[in-house]
Amino acid sequence: MAVSTRPPGVRTALQWSALASGAVFLLAGILGFVPGATSNLDALAAAGPGSKALLLGVFQVSVLHNVVHLLFGAAGVVMARTHRLARNFLIYGGVIYLVLWLYGLLIGDETPANFIPENYADNLLHLVLGLAMIALAILLSPRTTAAGGRRH
Repeated sequence: MAVSTRPPGVRTALQWSALASGAVFLLAGILGFVPGATSNLDALAAAGPGSKALLLGVFQVSVLHNVVHLLFGAAGVVMARTHRLARNFLIYGGVIYLVLWLYGLLIGDETPANFIPENYADNLLHLVLGLAMIALAILLSPRTTAAGGRRH
C-alpha cells in the first residue's frame, strides 16, 4: 500500500488536470446546445451524420455527442476527487479518445456508421485529446513510496 505525504484535501497536479479536463468537456457539452456557440443549431439531430450543427463553427455535434461530452465531463469532475481515480480518468479517457480517432479514420463522414457524428476536425481533436490525456496521466503520476520504503 502506498503512503501519501500530502495533507488531506490538497489536490495533486494530476487531480487538477482531471478536474480541468472534466470542466472543459462539460463546457463543450453545454455549448453544443447554445445558439451562437453552435452554428446551424436548427439542424442539430439526435445522432448520426445527418446532424449539421457545428460547435464553434468547426466540430460536428449532435444531441448524442453533446450528452456524451456532458457525461464524460461529469466523470472527470467526480474522478478528480482522488489521485488514483484522476489518473484512471486521464488514462482510460485518453484510450477512449484514441479509439474514437481510429473509428473516425475507418468510417466515412457521411456513412450511417458515423452515429456520433464526427468530422475531420473532430477526428483530429480526438487524436490530440487522447494523446494529451495519456501524457498528463504519465507525466503527473509521481512514483509513490510504499510503507516498507520500496519504490513502485
